[in-house]
Amino acid sequence: MEGTLLPLSSPTPSKPNNFPLFQRFTFPPSLNHIQNTLSTPKRTVSTLSLSSRNSHRSSALALDETASVSDKTDASSSAAACALPKIDKTGRFCSPRAARELALSIIYASCLEGLDPVRLFEKRMHERREPGYEFDTGKLLEYNHMSFGGPPVTVESVEEENELLSDIEKESAVEAEVLAAPPKLVYNKLILRFTRKLLVAARDRWDANVNVINEIVPQNWKNEPAGRILELSILHLAMSEMTVLDTRHQIVINEAVDLAKRFCDGAAPRIINGCLRTFVQGLELGASETEFS
Repeated sequence: MEGTLLPLSSPTPSKPNNFPLFQRFTFPPSLNHIQNTLSTPKRTVSTLSLSSRNSHRSSALALDETASVSDKTDASSSAAACALPKIDKTGRFCSPRAARELALSIIYASCLEGLDPVRLFEKRMHERREPGYEFDTGKLLEYNHMSFGGPPVTVESVEEENELLSDIEKESAVEAEVLAAPPKLVYNKLILRFTRKLLVAARDRWDANVNVINEIVPQNWKNEPAGRILELSILHLAMSEMTVLDTRHQIVINEAVDLAKRFCDGAAPRIINGCLRTFVQGLELGASETEFS
């Protein structure tokens, strides 16, 4: 079954799209593993005494490599203070960013498993909890939607390196636990409804978006779609939100770029920004032609 193309709306093979994104692997990962993959941090740590870099999905964003650990800690603390997750009175996430992250994780999982994202979302919503399962709601206060992959960090000792890596691992563990938890325990009803709208829009617009994506993404992305599932999922999610839910274009673009900063590597945020701006130009041109025809 390796490399078999599966359509979005059906678990059975059919005519493949010219932009094959849905591939079922011989060992499709579980949803929890997918969530863990999504939440893996993208920071690089280097020491003055070591020539090699220890990294977790290292980011290629080119910023000042001479920043000290104390500088990064202060900056991270400041960013975290300004980006605390929005929690409602029930103790659940209530921000649109949380809905977009959840929708992205579902679309990503559906691509890997060859399933309809809306059905996969419904399955997660109604799946039974394991006996004795308890979710620590305090993790929601530790979760940071604005934690982006940063520049390489220079430290002066192995001890500092280990301490920083330990902090990164703790943050990653919190993200993994939150993203893998039953949605009803993490997100309020409005956010869950918004998530479903995003997924329905992405599913219904998928084939139309495929044709556009073929025209606007770099050739290397088209050559290796299985290696760009996250990036392509972000494009599908953003394009569908703009065309179906009619969210302001700049808001959607900003959110998509932030998702790419959190979950993708290298130049993905810049490329996604450019692709979506090209897409918006096409929408505006089409609207103008319709208006004056």
